[in-house]
Order: sequence, then C-alpha cells, then structure tokens
Amino acid sequence: MSQPSDVRVDELLSAARTATGDELRSLTYFTHDDIDQLYLRSDLSQTADLVGFAENERQGFHAQSMYADTQLGDYRFTVRVFENGYLTRVIANDHGVWATTDSMEIDRFEELASALAAILRSFDPA
Repeated sequence: MSQPSDVRVDELLSAARTATGDELRSLTYFTHDDIDQLYLRSDLSQTADLVGFAENERQGFHAQSMYADTQLGDYRFTVRVFENGYLTRVIANDHGVWATTDSMEIDRFEELASALAAILRSFDPA
C-alpha cells in the first residue's frame, strides 16, 4: 500500500489537530512496509527513531485479529503513556497512524482515535 494522498494527509492532520489542539506533538502514518511522518511540532527534535517506533506499532496489525471476538469487543486503539507525553495508535485494515501528544484529558484520546479511525476506514483499500 502506498502513502496517503495529500488530501488524506490533510484529513488526518485536521482531525488530529481538532481533537488535540496545541497538544499534538507528531502524527505518523504507517503500513506493514512504509512510514510517513505527516507532522512534527516545530519545538521537537527531528531525531526520533521512526523505524523503531513503527516496528513496535506494527504489532497492532496482529492485535486486530488477536482481540477479535473477545468479550471486550473489537480492538479500537492503544494509548501508551511516557514521561513526556502520550502515543495513541489507531489501525484500520492494513494501515494505521500514531499520534504523540502532550498530556490531555482521557476523553480527548478517544475523540482523537475515533476521528482518525473513521478517516483510515475511508481510505481506498486497493
């Protein structure tokens, strides 16, 4: 699968910015084979190990099937808590995004994940 079109990038970034405001630190799109950082806040270092993050976040493709048909319901998203911020991963089919943010109220993480998931599901699966 190729990288998202400019229109899709704008949709993802707009949804992330709407849900998080100035707390958005970065937004990265990924598939099994590709990584594309869509946004990085200007006050952050550009030296993040995207490949290392992607290797970890790609495990979410497995989580989709691993958690299928559980009493908890379908897997929706993951939030990881770090000393200096949060990472929210959303996967739909064969692609996903992760957003890093500063601290936010918990309901904003769900709003962020729901908005990003809706956009990812609208992507042409071809």
